[in-house]
Amino acid sequence: MEEKLKAVMILKKAANLGDSSIKKMIQAVGSAEGVLKEKAANLLKIEGIGSQRIHDIHNPAYEAAVEEELCFIRNNAIDCYLYDAPDYPYRLKQCLDGPVLLFGRGNICMTQKNVISIVGTRRATSYGIRFCEELIEMLAPLDPIIVSGFAYGIDITAQRAALNAGLQTIGCLAHGLNQLYPKTHKKYTTAIEENGGFFTDYWSTDLFDRKNFLGRNRIIAGISEATVVIESANKGGSLVTAELAHSYNRDVFAVPGRVTDVYSQGCNMLIKTQKAHVLTTAADLIYMLNWELEEKQQQAQQKQLFVTLDEEEKTIFHFLENNNKELLDHIALHCHMPTFKVASLLLTMELKGVVRPLPGKRFELI
Repeated sequence: MEEKLKAVMILKKAANLGDSSIKKMIQAVGSAEGVLKEKAANLLKIEGIGSQRIHDIHNPAYEAAVEEELCFIRNNAIDCYLYDAPDYPYRLKQCLDGPVLLFGRGNICMTQKNVISIVGTRRATSYGIRFCEELIEMLAPLDPIIVSGFAYGIDITAQRAALNAGLQTIGCLAHGLNQLYPKTHKKYTTAIEENGGFFTDYWSTDLFDRKNFLGRNRIIAGISEATVVIESANKGGSLVTAELAHSYNRDVFAVPGRVTDVYSQGCNMLIKTQKAHVLTTAADLIYMLNWELEEKQQQAQQKQLFVTLDEEEKTIFHFLENNNKELLDHIALHCHMPTFKVASLLLTMELKGVVRPLPGKRFELI
C-alpha cells in the first residue's frame, strides 16, 4: 500500500500533471507504480499526455519530497485516501477533477448517505446566521454530515451548529494540515476532529495562497449530494462552489432575499438562472432530496411483464432491487459505470416502465 501511495504522490508532485491526467494515466497503464515504470513511448500514446508531462514525473527531487511528506503524515496522525480506495468519499469519486489523493485528520466516517455542504458569505448577517442554525437544528433528526470550508461567516456557523446538534462535520481546507486558516478558529479544531475532521489535498510544504480556495471548493461541492448557499454577494467563493456542484449534476439550494440586499444577490441569481432550488425551510431540502424521517415504505411490487433488459440495465435493476431508492452517483459507483452512462440507461429503463425518478436525483424500481 505504501508503494502505491508513494507512486501517486510522485505523480501528484509533477508540475504539469493535474488530477484528471493522473487518473487517465493510471487507468491506461493499470497502476501508479506502473506509470513510473512505463516506457515514455507508451505513455505518449495516452490522449492529452505530452512529452513535457512525461519528463516531469522522473524528476529525482520528487522522491525526496515525497519521503519528507510521508514523514509528516506519520508523525501527525494524517489519514490518506486514494481515489480508488473503498474509504474514499464515493460522491467525490464521481468527479473527474476530484483529488487523486486526499489527506484527512480526525474521526471522519462517510458511511452516512445524507451529506450536504453549506456555504455562504464571510460577512454573514444576523438573518443568515439564524437561518443556518435553524436549518441544521431541523435537519438534525436525519443525522446528516455537514460539510463546509471552515471560513468566517456562514461556514463556521454551519460547523458550530452541527457540533451543537451532535452531528458530524467536515471542514475542507485550502492549505496543508500543518497550518490553520483562519487562526481564530483554532478553538473549534478539537471538537471538529472528535466529531468529524478535516480534508485537504494540499501538502504541508504547499505555501498558503488565496488561489487554493478554488481547489478547496471542488471538494466541498463534490463530496456532498447537495450544496446550500446561505447569503452571497454577486461574486465570491460560495457561487464558485455552487457552480461546481451544478456542473457535477448535484442539487443546489439557495436562500432567497430582498433584491436590495447585497448578500442576497448571489442567491437570487442562482435561483433566477435555475441553477438552484429555492430554500425557505428545511422541509424544502428534505422533500427535494427525498430524505425521510420515517422508515422506508415497503418496496412496491416490481413490474417485469414483457420487459426486456440488456446486461447493463439488468445490473442496475438488480442493484435497485437490493437497495430500494438510490442516488444516481451511488448507482454509478456500485454498478461500476460512468454517471453519464447510468443516467442514459435509467432514462431508457424509465421509458420501459421499469424505474421512476424521484426528487434529489434518486431512482427506484416501479
